Amino acid sequence: MAFDQTATPRLFEERTPDLIGNRTFGFWLYMLSDVIIYAALFAAFSVLHTHYAGGPTSQQVVEPLHGFIDSVLLFSSVWLLGLGMRSMAVGERAMLIAFMGLAAIVALGFVGFESYDFAHALGKGESPQRSGYLSIYFVLLGLHALHIFVGILWMLLMMVQVAFKGLTEPVVSRLLNLKIFWMFQSVIWVCVFVFVYLLGAVG
Repeated sequence: MAFDQTATPRLFEERTPDLIGNRTFGFWLYMLSDVIIYAALFAAFSVLHTHYAGGPTSQQVVEPLHGFIDSVLLFSSVWLLGLGMRSMAVGERAMLIAFMGLAAIVALGFVGFESYDFAHALGKGESPQRSGYLSIYFVLLGLHALHIFVGILWMLLMMVQVAFKGLTEPVVSRLLNLKIFWMFQSVIWVCVFVFVYLLGAVG
């Protein structure tokens, strides 16, 4: 009896590589390193948040209202970037660029407000060298603010790429990674707001 090759399914088929999916998965692996870093910092904060060494307490340092304003700015930026991603899905390059620009401007307000708080604390002599609490306070909030600043630069770069290259496969993959990065920063900020600002305000 002749063997009918057409009767059996092909076990191995040639498929076009999913470049966008592969790049996004690779970026998720990178983000795991950020998760580990932040986890270590929050663990350190849980130990050092009462180590004042005779210096100012958390109630004297943190301003919950400032944290709330920062929250509004950051989540507004996340929302605007989300609208930009919806525009990308329907091929509206101009709207994508506009929403990314607005998201970057709002996020810049977040960084400016954080910088003001740092400058105000330093002006009062509340430097990282003063106590364990102030050290972890500046490191945790400073690292998050640095991530936001990098995200702003990333948005500006992507605006240029969308304008000149269009929504090509590499550009779309970078935009999706940017969205993941921005959403992750908002999640981290929720933890910062709860542990540093809310719990810090009540001691």
